[in-house]
Amino acid sequence: MQTHRTTGPQAFSILAITLSVGLAVALGGCAAVGPDYAQPAPATAASWQGPLPHGGSVAALGDWWSQFHDPVLTLLQASAESGSPTLAKAWANIEKARATLSSAGASGLPGLNAQASATRGTQQTGEVANARSASLDASWELDLFGKVRRGTESARARVQARENDWHDARVSLAAEVADNYVQYRACGLLAGAYEQELASMGETAKATESLVRAGLSAGTEGSLARASLASTTSAGLSQRAQCELLVKSLVNLTGIDESELRHQLAQGGTGLPQPAGLDVQSVPAQALRQRPDLASRERELAAASADIGVAQADLYPSLSLSGSLKVSATGLASSLTNWSFGPTLSVPLFDGGRTRAAVHSARAGYEAAYADWRQSVRTVVKEVEQSLVRLDSAAKRTEQSERAAQEYRRYLVGADAQWRAGTISLLTLEDSRRQALAAQIESIGLQRDRVAYWIALYKALGGDWQPATPANPPAIAVYEEKTQP
Repeated sequence: MQTHRTTGPQAFSILAITLSVGLAVALGGCAAVGPDYAQPAPATAASWQGPLPHGGSVAALGDWWSQFHDPVLTLLQASAESGSPTLAKAWANIEKARATLSSAGASGLPGLNAQASATRGTQQTGEVANARSASLDASWELDLFGKVRRGTESARARVQARENDWHDARVSLAAEVADNYVQYRACGLLAGAYEQELASMGETAKATESLVRAGLSAGTEGSLARASLASTTSAGLSQRAQCELLVKSLVNLTGIDESELRHQLAQGGTGLPQPAGLDVQSVPAQALRQRPDLASRERELAAASADIGVAQADLYPSLSLSGSLKVSATGLASSLTNWSFGPTLSVPLFDGGRTRAAVHSARAGYEAAYADWRQSVRTVVKEVEQSLVRLDSAAKRTEQSERAAQEYRRYLVGADAQWRAGTISLLTLEDSRRQALAAQIESIGLQRDRVAYWIALYKALGGDWQPATPANPPAIAVYEEKTQP
């Protein structure tokens, strides 16, 4: 077997390899171009301006749902989180971001490709000969100005942003399920109020018809009784339809079969769940650190900052090392080895302003991300402040509303007795009935709203999320990678 050797080129190649590696090591320590990101500090007030909730027991955000003491709500929450398409999509976005991070890191590593072939054929002499060849190609672009480092920094920040998005979706889903459940329970109470009133109105309508037939009341009295009964019946039917719509919403949120969901709802109580009061921090900055959506905006801002460095690195030269090795043989008598190695320097000279335009675009992207983050800070503060005001208002109004409902009910009982005694008209009785029903509806609505405002405050404070909390994959994966044995 013969081998092609040349001492001079080999010595030169060894020298080239040594110089190239030395240059790579020397330049590898260069600082990456672009701005070094620093997390901005939000400008917020020292304390909340809205009235903080007080009185009663208080609970931390992390254990708050259990304070409802409602097993049906607990079941709905678990079902919603385990099979939520929204959370599954958020997890898929995390996986995509992680794949992008792996790709960004791999771009800074050497690349290696191999090829091999084998052929068998006849030569001009008629002899059969075997030919074999194999080649190995390697390349490595040195990260002289930090393009790969900045790209990896940007991809890592976006992975963290997508993880925070998953937690924000989970908090939002829990709040939406709870709000719909509370709305459903209140809807049942309202429908019950209409049914109770309809039973009383039915008796009044019958009595009025008897008086009209006996000539003791005018025919208009009968018309009024029938009109009031029909109007309240229509309102009751509308209320029942609202309850049905809420059932459909819960089916959509939880993924539970409707018949099973109705069975579970029937197992629960008919009243409104009463959560414990939340322990609200007195410092707004604490709430800002607990919001996963705001944390996601901050990570997007960090990624946009790193993108500037990626774009700026293209303004500078790039250096890559490449080499190849090829071995070929024909038959068994001879073989030949060829190899090459050397650096390649690429210097940007003129591209019509494309690269600088990319830098300007990256800077504009950072400005947009910063404005988005600042707006998110304001939105967080607004949501907490509004929740505090609404909660305080509902707490103050609930007691008065309940008292008004009780007094109007007493007034209705007295008015009914007077009407039966013939001392007041049916119009006066129906007016007192409308007032009593309206007061009862307002009282139930305020009780419902108060629980809903607690839920809104829970969501505004970021729920039970804490930084660095891992996201959970969906219980059922549509695609699962299969490893070969």
